[in-house]
Amino acid sequence: MAALSGVRWLTRALVSAGNLGAWRGLSASAAAHAASRSQAEDVRVEGSFPVTMLPGDGVGPELMHAVKEVFKAAAVPVEFQEHHLSEVQNMASEEKLEQVLSSMKENKVAIIGKIHTPMEYKGELASYDMRLRRKLDLFANVVHVKSLPGYMTRHNNLDLVIIREQTEGEYSSLEHESARGVIECLKIVTRAKSQRIAKFAFDYATKKGRGKVTAVHKANIMKLGDGLFLQCCEEVAELYPKIKFETMIIDNCCMQLVQNPYQFDVLVMPNLYGNIIDNLAAGLVGGAGVVPGESYSAEYAVFETGARHPFAQAVGRNIANPTAMLLSASNMLRHLNLEYHSSMIADAVKKVIKVGKVRTRDMGGYSTTTDFIKSVIGHLHPHGS
Repeated sequence: MAALSGVRWLTRALVSAGNLGAWRGLSASAAAHAASRSQAEDVRVEGSFPVTMLPGDGVGPELMHAVKEVFKAAAVPVEFQEHHLSEVQNMASEEKLEQVLSSMKENKVAIIGKIHTPMEYKGELASYDMRLRRKLDLFANVVHVKSLPGYMTRHNNLDLVIIREQTEGEYSSLEHESARGVIECLKIVTRAKSQRIAKFAFDYATKKGRGKVTAVHKANIMKLGDGLFLQCCEEVAELYPKIKFETMIIDNCCMQLVQNPYQFDVLVMPNLYGNIIDNLAAGLVGGAGVVPGESYSAEYAVFETGARHPFAQAVGRNIANPTAMLLSASNMLRHLNLEYHSSMIADAVKKVIKVGKVRTRDMGGYSTTTDFIKSVIGHLHPHGS
């Protein structure tokens, strides 16, 4: 696992800002967990990287099958430890959640599908998906929205990054009926977490050679809540004089993304706005099936699709687009320092799309998921060549 520590540049950079004691505590607890871990039920393959896999709901299991097939064909040295957590398939419990958390804490890296959250209130406001992210403190969600050569959309040659704080804000699960017919839903904004996500965004921009960060907010209406978020972003921006800093109100940002998305580079925003903008921006380059995403804490990295949709209506029909999950898996390999395998898989996926002969339904074609997987495997470079 020593190789993993060298690639966690994003999260290490964050340690310098905010509560160092909290970070040390997190590191210490993770180290203690690693020291006391047992050779549990998961079988290890010598020389391979253990990765937690959580297929999720909807087409998640089919997408994970695609990842496993492509990894097998590319001889990727990764051993998946598969766990199942689902609120809609009656596979969710405190015990299962703890098993998933234990695996993720041990492996430090995971690839997950969408864990669908039912709308019905059954006594627990926080979904398992939200609880998982909170317990691992996966505060930064990163979605790289980039056009795919060969697939024409309304806007082409797009390349922007959306960074979303995803542990507080409107997703705090603090709701109650204060009077009959009156519901209060609390939005929590803290200085510590606002500064943390702002610094993450600027560190990301610095590392990736990007020139501008745009803070998205609604401080004209939520003067204290979003006002604090905006203030924190402005304070952090002063520490990065080489990066241009702009602010934009969320409603105007939606319009600008549709009219002229080329003006954006890196965008940073609170939880709910990020959820909305992730999906809007994904739609600009082809939809939920083609945009990868990832989430980070100080210790852990979780790879997933950029726009989280279970696509339940496609289950069992062999029509889901595995592009987003395969690109996310490629990003995971880069995080593990497996650059060769990462590039091989990403290049193969992009070649299939550029050639244009194999297109799933969401991309205007008639190919099946299986067709796409076979085509990607056919475009892989021979291992070792």
